[in-house]
Amino acid sequence: MPEAHEPIPEHEIAHLTEDEKHLARLGYKQDLNRSWSGFSNFAISFSIISILAGCFTNFGAGFNNGGPISISWTWPILGLLILVIGFTMSELVSAYPTSGGIYWWASKLGGPAAGFFTGWLNLIGLIAVTAGVAYGCATFIDLTISTYSDSYAANYSLTRVFLIFVVVLALASVLNIFSGHLMAIMNNVSVWWHVVGATAIVLVLVFVPDQHQSFSYVFTERFNNSGYGNGSTTSLGFWFAIVPFGFLLTQYTITGFDASAHLSEETATASKAAAKGIWRSIAYSVLGGYILLLAVVFAIPDNAQGQPDNALAGSGVAPIFVGALGSNWATFVLFISASAQFYCATSCMTSASRMTFAFSRDGAIPGSGYWKRLTAGRVPAHAVVGVAVASALLTLPALIKVDVNGTPVPLAFYAVTSIAVIGLYLAFAIPIFLRWRHGSRFDVGTWNNGSKYKWMNPLAVAEILIVSIYLMLPSTPAANPFRSEFEWKFVNYAPIVTLGALLLLTIWWFASARKWFTGPKHTIDEAVVEAFGD
Repeated sequence: MPEAHEPIPEHEIAHLTEDEKHLARLGYKQDLNRSWSGFSNFAISFSIISILAGCFTNFGAGFNNGGPISISWTWPILGLLILVIGFTMSELVSAYPTSGGIYWWASKLGGPAAGFFTGWLNLIGLIAVTAGVAYGCATFIDLTISTYSDSYAANYSLTRVFLIFVVVLALASVLNIFSGHLMAIMNNVSVWWHVVGATAIVLVLVFVPDQHQSFSYVFTERFNNSGYGNGSTTSLGFWFAIVPFGFLLTQYTITGFDASAHLSEETATASKAAAKGIWRSIAYSVLGGYILLLAVVFAIPDNAQGQPDNALAGSGVAPIFVGALGSNWATFVLFISASAQFYCATSCMTSASRMTFAFSRDGAIPGSGYWKRLTAGRVPAHAVVGVAVASALLTLPALIKVDVNGTPVPLAFYAVTSIAVIGLYLAFAIPIFLRWRHGSRFDVGTWNNGSKYKWMNPLAVAEILIVSIYLMLPSTPAANPFRSEFEWKFVNYAPIVTLGALLLLTIWWFASARKWFTGPKHTIDEAVVEAFGD
């Protein structure tokens, strides 16, 4: 105790910024380096959404399940619904701008059990999206070189692509470990690469091809390459079972925007900036992605009979680029896309590692003391390496060669992307539903939806549940265990991983976790939390 005549030093709390005070009210001290601007926060979500990644890597999933209409109509409809999801999450991050993001919101609004399941779903989704984007990047690096070099293309193998994938993960990890501020700079550059790159690709697709498809083809042509329904395009099954298989294109592309929440502890004026980062990244991506996809569909070349070459287009964007543009322009377009996908993979690693750090900070991951460690530059390096290793393990089935009707199809890649969508969006749905249930009791932040939450939140949850169910169904007859042509190599292992993980988490929760997991742990004194809460 100081003597009566000794001056009492001024408490450090007086020097906290508004962001640090807000974080203190939530129970945390400022451990991470708050060096990100609002633009950088928007940039990481925009980079992870990456219209130059998802639009191209999952083009076949949309095109083969419905044809051009599956792209020209499904994208804008789902895009608007996802924007509603974004608005509901913007309101949540404004109230609770923490690195734990989704999981923290669920814990605050629904208790430890809600936080536990949300956190694990979110983490599984983030690891899967990191794996999916890195593998897509590796695929496009291989396609770029193969388009330029016939000798390289002749030696194609899934092993070669997987090795490139591992190198992409390693490079993304090294960049993330080097500096958190470097990631902010990279994401700023990534935004302009995506904007300028996408614009350049659209212009190339408009002016270089000798011919383009008609508006009628792009907006009314439909076909069924799923193998179901004998190719029917008029039955109810086509509209309510086949076309929804193509939802993966839109739902996978426009995901990962929770990165703005995970980086909120490193963002200035986070209560506003992170909220805007979420919905703006979605809105701009929906518009830009739609223009890009339409340009690709219009550029589909004709076959020898003078008809749109649907068979060629069903093999993905690379054959479209080569057929419509020639190898030189195709190489240029693929290079832009592959580079954008590397930016995207690096951003995914950043987001996933921050979630791992935050979840470990609260003791939810085995070995939490290891995963939450920070370097001298206040970067969660161990979490970065952990995400990279988990991503590589999750993608091992991509080494299995799968042919569908004589065409090699990356079913394992589609499964990884489905896991990403299901894990992330189900994690989103829990706090969105809980916020709706809280109604007027919810303490809104500086950015909020007002009374519109009453219809926005139920609509958002319904969209997530419906799409998640479709993405767990066998998308080809050979993946259906009740069909004679069933083979395990065709199986969509998204439901096996997702439902299996939920089963294990449920057993873990009731057997052990509920006894020690109490939700977010405060890293500052409870008296300080109470003082800021007054």
